[in-house]
Amino acid sequence: MTIRVMLVDDQALLRTGFRMVLAAQPDMEVVAEAGDGAEALEQLRAREVDVVLMDVRMPNVDGVEATRRICEGREGGPGDPKVLILTTFDLDEYAFSALKAGASGFMLKDVPPGDLLDAIRSVHSGDAVVAPSTTRRLIDQFSSVLPATTPEPLAKELEKLTEREREVLVLVAQGLSNGEIAAGLVLSEATVKTHVGRILTKLGLRDRVQAVVLAYETGLVRAGNGG
Repeated sequence: MTIRVMLVDDQALLRTGFRMVLAAQPDMEVVAEAGDGAEALEQLRAREVDVVLMDVRMPNVDGVEATRRICEGREGGPGDPKVLILTTFDLDEYAFSALKAGASGFMLKDVPPGDLLDAIRSVHSGDAVVAPSTTRRLIDQFSSVLPATTPEPLAKELEKLTEREREVLVLVAQGLSNGEIAAGLVLSEATVKTHVGRILTKLGLRDRVQAVVLAYETGLVRAGNGG
């Protein structure tokens, strides 16, 4: 299966570099390019795209707003593309906003080519490419924008989880992998994966990145410390 990729960046030179890397892969094809979010949304109405590599700081419609529209399915395009955010600076507040908007992860623009290719394949397969520990650093950095108390709708969402699922969610938000969670709770890794899947389904989340964000927003885990 060929992964259809769209490049969205206002710097043409960067798009050229990414396109050259992707073109050398037998399982990837760059099917569209755009210089800003507005152009990307327009092209997505007519093109089938699997993964969007999205810059965040762009003129007109920025990457955060474009990501929000794509992930909410408001553009009426033929597919359901995943969004992978590309940022210049680690801990960029725009990247944090994009994760909340539904992006499946973020990478730095100076990422080694092999890591970028692995990230595209992971996103395409439905996984998140941001390590939970990295997401936690993002939220720690911008904890001031998180609510001091849990909004009632979010609190009610957590009531859908069993005690074990809440326990797993806390550990996910603390940056533990499925294997580490399995070892700590004396469970099989397959069981932990099942718990994570049920958490995402019950809370209506796309991936574990959004699960980490929700854990912090609800106060289940506090920035700077554990749950």
